[in-house]
Amino acid sequence: MAQHKPIDPQIIADMMDQGMSRNEIARRLDRARSNIQMYVSRIQRERAAAGAPHTKIIPEGFHLSSVATTVDTDGRVRSQSYRAKSGEEGDVVPDSGSFPAPEGMYVRSVSTLVDGQTGAVKQQWVKSDKLKEDQFAAMVDASLRAAERVTPRDFVPPPALFDADLCTLYTITDYHFGMLAWGRETGAAWDLRIARSVLLNTFRAMLASSPASAVGILNQLGDCLHFDGLKALTPEHGNLLDADSRYQKLVEVVVEVLCMIVDMMLEKHETVVIFMHEGNHDQAGSVWLRVLFARLFKDNPRVKVETSPLPYVVYRHGKTLLGFHHGHLSKNESLPLLFAAKFREDWGLATKTYIHTGHRHHVDEKEHPGAKVIQHSTLAAPDAHAARGGWLSERQATYMVYHRQRGEVARGIFLPEMDDAPTLH
Repeated sequence: MAQHKPIDPQIIADMMDQGMSRNEIARRLDRARSNIQMYVSRIQRERAAAGAPHTKIIPEGFHLSSVATTVDTDGRVRSQSYRAKSGEEGDVVPDSGSFPAPEGMYVRSVSTLVDGQTGAVKQQWVKSDKLKEDQFAAMVDASLRAAERVTPRDFVPPPALFDADLCTLYTITDYHFGMLAWGRETGAAWDLRIARSVLLNTFRAMLASSPASAVGILNQLGDCLHFDGLKALTPEHGNLLDADSRYQKLVEVVVEVLCMIVDMMLEKHETVVIFMHEGNHDQAGSVWLRVLFARLFKDNPRVKVETSPLPYVVYRHGKTLLGFHHGHLSKNESLPLLFAAKFREDWGLATKTYIHTGHRHHVDEKEHPGAKVIQHSTLAAPDAHAARGGWLSERQATYMVYHRQRGEVARGIFLPEMDDAPTLH
């Protein structure tokens, strides 16, 4: 059988420009139509890619989120699909990048299919979604109304005596304000009124017992709010939640209680440091909590609010380093190495390191090379999901006292302080 030499693609491209059909080109070059079709298709793909208005694999205003590769039986790459999401990694409300979006929507992601042999862009899929501006605006409005209703005291006198070497860490985690639990089903009732009462009573007991240290840290370790918007759903998977009350009322109660706690802490400590960490239930809620409390206390030199958007943060007290992460993104055993890599300078200056986490609703504490990882329990009652699944633990809150040189020197454990007000059980 005669072997045909490869055809210069430019010859076929010129014939196409002259208006010749595939059959005509095949006859002129004495080739099978299927052979000519292969060349024509490649030329058409390359021309389409060159002339397309959005041929960049990762367009401006987007970030790469995944790559899928298709190979044939010989191991050759046939195509690759790149998925790019709108905005920078970690954006709460992403921009639409360089792509236009229909009115009332934003471009959520772009998928690009690339020819594995030529590198040409074969297709792109632009996916739009509804803007969440109305929902986010409602959250901001609710927080502003709460701030107007409960403004921190203009002046709280500092304590006359305090120990300059000590720092006291008060941890609240997985408190789930706005969760509703039926006592007969879960073993303990929970609603917005109970949550408010329990937290204030417990904090009063903690502050009455803790030492007058120079620094007091309000460590709100995530999942402070049970749901993250106008609908009582989990942010990531959209699971329906048992919820008490409207979102604005929830926000008003949360801001009121946390402001009261900060005022109480200012009477006990010279400096109060506030952390509002991200949880898996309140990703957006943690954002406005940080921003709001930074604004509320911006004129108070005795209050410092951590505003980092990262789910990993640290606070160094002398040679004692405290690290924080809710626990929804990294396993406990991986946290020491992660914090050592992310916070190299602080890690190197510290001789004692303690990493605090929550998320799992029960106590766990383990020493690792270079750090101790402390997982905190919650004061909140279990919800129906936890009760039916058998995930039970003792409800408690803890303060821990850290020395500038020696690390942890004391701690206090507190069970829920209930009141006598009637509630539905």
